[in-house]
Amino acid sequence: MGKRKGYIFTDKKGSNRARMAVILGLISLISLGAAVFGAFRSGGAARNSYGFTGLFAFLYSITGLVLGIVTAVNKNYYKPVPVAGILLNGMSLACIGLILYMGGYLG
Repeated sequence: MGKRKGYIFTDKKGSNRARMAVILGLISLISLGAAVFGAFRSGGAARNSYGFTGLFAFLYSITGLVLGIVTAVNKNYYKPVPVAGILLNGMSLACIGLILYMGGYLG
């Protein structure tokens, strides 16, 4: 088999929604990590601001998950970026669920 000759033209493109889903997932994970680290440094006594950080991280991850799913379903866009957004936001929601579970179990 020789080298392939010719070009492959496609009309698929990147999506701003997918990029926003990735950005929201990163913001959510970083803010959750900062809130957990702050609560750890204060000996487990979480301030109200850590709760608000968790709430905003939840809202960001839900929004990012919806944006990622909407973009991944559309066939006109490339798939890796929306899938990365879905994974990041899913990890954020899993972390929030784990924090809530452990807070109810140990508290």
